[in-house]
Amino acid sequence: MFVGAGLAVGPAAAEPRPGAEEFSALVFGKTAGYRHDSIPAGMAAIEELGEENDFDVTTTEDAAVFNDEDLARYDVVVWLSTTGDVLDDDQQAAFERYVRAGGGYAGVHAAADTEYDWAWYGGLVGAYFQSHPAPGTATVKVEDPAHPSTADLPVLWERSDEWYDYRANPRGDVHVLASLDENTYTGGTMGVEHPVSWCQDYQGGRSWYTGMGHGAESFADPAFLGHLLGGIQTAAGALDANCHASLSDSFERVALDDNTSNPMELAIADDGRVFYIDRNGAVRVVLTDGSLVTAATLPVYTGQEFGLLGVALDPRFERNGWIYLYHSPAGDDPVDRVSRFTVRPDSTLDPASEKVVLEIDVQRDQCCHAGGALQFDGGGNLYIATGDNTNPFASDGYTPIDEQEGRAAWDAQRTSANSAVLNGKVLRITPRPNGGYTIPRGNLFRPGTRDTRPEIYAMGFRNPFRIGIDPTTDHLFVADYGPDAGAADPTRGPDGRVEWNIVDEPGFYGWPYCVGDNTPYMDHDFATGTAGEAFDCAAPVNDSPNNTGRTRLPAAVPAEMWMGASSTGVPEVGGNGAPMTSGAYAYDPDLDSDRKWPAYFDGKTVFADWNNGRLFSVQLTEERDEVADVSAFLQGLDFTRPHAMRFGPDGALYVIDWGSGFGGNNADSGLYRVDWVQGSRAPVASFTADRTAGQAPLQVAFDGTASYDPDGTALDYSWDLDGDGTEDSTEATPTFTYAEPGRYTARLTVTDTTGRTGNSSLDITSGNTAPEITVQAPPDGGIFRFGDTIAYQVTVTDAEDGEVDCQEVVVQPGLGHDEHSHGYEQYRGCTGTFPLPGDEGHTGANIFGTVTVTYTDQGDGQAPPLTTQEVIVLQPGHREAEHFDETGRVASAPPGGTPGVQTENTGDSAGGGQNIGHIDNGDYWAWNPVNLTGVDAIGLRAASPTLGATVEVRTGDPEGPVVATIEVEPTGAWQTYQDFTGAVSGATATTSGPLYFVKTTGELNVNWVEFVGQGISEP
Repeated sequence: MFVGAGLAVGPAAAEPRPGAEEFSALVFGKTAGYRHDSIPAGMAAIEELGEENDFDVTTTEDAAVFNDEDLARYDVVVWLSTTGDVLDDDQQAAFERYVRAGGGYAGVHAAADTEYDWAWYGGLVGAYFQSHPAPGTATVKVEDPAHPSTADLPVLWERSDEWYDYRANPRGDVHVLASLDENTYTGGTMGVEHPVSWCQDYQGGRSWYTGMGHGAESFADPAFLGHLLGGIQTAAGALDANCHASLSDSFERVALDDNTSNPMELAIADDGRVFYIDRNGAVRVVLTDGSLVTAATLPVYTGQEFGLLGVALDPRFERNGWIYLYHSPAGDDPVDRVSRFTVRPDSTLDPASEKVVLEIDVQRDQCCHAGGALQFDGGGNLYIATGDNTNPFASDGYTPIDEQEGRAAWDAQRTSANSAVLNGKVLRITPRPNGGYTIPRGNLFRPGTRDTRPEIYAMGFRNPFRIGIDPTTDHLFVADYGPDAGAADPTRGPDGRVEWNIVDEPGFYGWPYCVGDNTPYMDHDFATGTAGEAFDCAAPVNDSPNNTGRTRLPAAVPAEMWMGASSTGVPEVGGNGAPMTSGAYAYDPDLDSDRKWPAYFDGKTVFADWNNGRLFSVQLTEERDEVADVSAFLQGLDFTRPHAMRFGPDGALYVIDWGSGFGGNNADSGLYRVDWVQGSRAPVASFTADRTAGQAPLQVAFDGTASYDPDGTALDYSWDLDGDGTEDSTEATPTFTYAEPGRYTARLTVTDTTGRTGNSSLDITSGNTAPEITVQAPPDGGIFRFGDTIAYQVTVTDAEDGEVDCQEVVVQPGLGHDEHSHGYEQYRGCTGTFPLPGDEGHTGANIFGTVTVTYTDQGDGQAPPLTTQEVIVLQPGHREAEHFDETGRVASAPPGGTPGVQTENTGDSAGGGQNIGHIDNGDYWAWNPVNLTGVDAIGLRAASPTLGATVEVRTGDPEGPVVATIEVEPTGAWQTYQDFTGAVSGATATTSGPLYFVKTTGELNVNWVEFVGQGISEP
């Protein structure tokens, strides 16, 4: 053996790890820069680990061993705090060949401070050292509970070391095993995502690295030695390890049904069937062969945010076939209902089998927040999440507690903080076989308690839209939506905050008095507009005249995670306005499934941001009552708006993607399964049809050439075009004639050369033509002001219905906010007017109007009814500039700088949150659509230090026709604002389409845009 220097500290024993094969390790400790005095102690410790765990150890500081013959003797080379350039070109080439031939690499601490000019080594180690503060104690978040190097460590591991920052964050390129909590020490610069240990498969070999091990004391620490032992053994290949578990390219998104419209929730049966519901009432089933069944369509009320909202399968579903649905029955009775139905053997639902389990009184006059999620626990109890059923649009984005007479629907004290009603709650009941329910022990209020409902398990929620279970503890995860205030106000309360709660005990969770980490709102007199005292989160009191329950409430339970519009309690997530959650994943090593997620995710939960499609894994502490770590992941799967997520019995994650539309009926919505895969990937089936409905006989041309195999192999096509289970074509572009009226499901299956398949489906209706809707008024992109009355005129034609009954035409205005819309009341008729209220407190927010027009025809014999929906956007007369839809630079502009405008905090004394700036000549910002009907002039709230500026307003294209020119005079400073206007003229001003604001000369910042005139509103 090559033996290093004498020991500084005697090593402590690590637990021997059974199951490891014998191997040989080379420990290399050469330094050409800073030398760690712990290297001898590290070499001695690894030698002792070898003696205790039956592997051979050779230690050396002689780089001459890096040749093909000598390296071939070893299964792993441990780079022990090496520094600087330690190998010459030939030695580097030999080590590259060694790794590519299947050799292992284990890097310790300063191994990242080595060979900066050898790019291949930089990829092998994963990241280069950047800097470090003085050594000290910090908390290591152990992310992988399954890897042999971290399996025996606590989730939160407090230890002393020298904590490295790295030049680049390797997360996403390597599998991170552990990371640092920079809040627990001083001097870290990498932020919330600070890996400290990781592994990867690298060019045919194995790589493992730990940033720990600076001092000799590390090599006397049994926990660190166990960490090091597991790393060496897995890098040597002596123990199996999964170094792909968290990498996006280890997952694939498999479409189960990409022919959805308003998918809301899902449930997966043990036999593999996937049940999902559509808000408009349909219950759909994806069978195990990939085919689809519409099990039933419930008549539901879809005004405001109601509809078919929740689904759960009975814990004994495989025996009794019972399915539970949370729905808003059609009709005038304002109730939501939890009903149980029986699923027949053919996967259809028997409507006559309905057993009403529970009814929840609601008001349907005002929007919003219906909740509706359902979840069984391990004891057969059913959790039911209900929203506060309160209008949030007249409380300035803060807490809605309007106690004025006639304003009960604007007071969440009437619901969420009311112990005598079921709204704004998490309920827990035990369904009875013959209908109804009993109350399990342990709810918040015992049966018979005065002024309470015994069904309540937890109260004080705003809109607990998604819930999930922790199968280890039966604790409930609750993702609760929050209000929309863009910033805190000392007279009103905090910015709009959403929550993720671990509901592990009955209690009051704060709303509408406290939010987030028990930050209180201020009491507010809506009649006078005056502020009161802050609410007492430790002893909240509900003295609202709309309260029918207890006055004194339990102390508010703070949220486990909270994220705000301008603040956050979870830096890993940042701001968030739309939380979603799954239940916790339970890894089953005995489950025979080629798609199950790996043991790395055991106990973890998936958290999603609906607004922007981001996904995060949430890891809990050993006690499973607190969050230990949050990490972004699956960034390559491109979900638009994750709407519901559940782990299935096969160990895969099932996801509903809502798609990109405001009011539903989204062509890009879908039901997906996320598989963990190694090796070949499933192909992706995709096809189009030149028509999806029409008179019989109906000839349809299909095109499946957009299908592809991620691995690049050839595809075979198999079409079942009439849904009878038999193959109709093997061409890529078949044509098929539907001779008889009816609804058919066309299904394409593509198969790659390995036998893996992908499916896609599309409904075809023969014998009925979809109705056509034309919205004459208001124009798409028309200008209005919140609170105005707007006239509408709609024409509907339908080939089969003939003259359309205008009472079947549904017009629904809504408040658009960022990526979603809150629907208001529904109006019937081809002409009429509606008010479009807003929320004055959304100052600075991205809000606008929406109008959704829907018509369902009568069908024609065997051909079922078809629905057409049109959605138009209305632009407010006051538009905050930072909420532009598009920015860039015209092609004819001079080069230089960064194209497009940038946002920054504004110093405007008039407020507004942010302004846009850094606007070069030719830069533009735009909204789409805009129609300037009724607009006389366009104003800018702008600042220009000395030069002034010219802004041209153009339609259709950044270099399109000019409809207004706004001359901005100098204001004296970049943040000194004045108002400037330009008259509107030109034939294209009343054409709906994109509207571009192009700076042609000068310098300016812009805080907001004002559209001057009546617009489309009624006088």
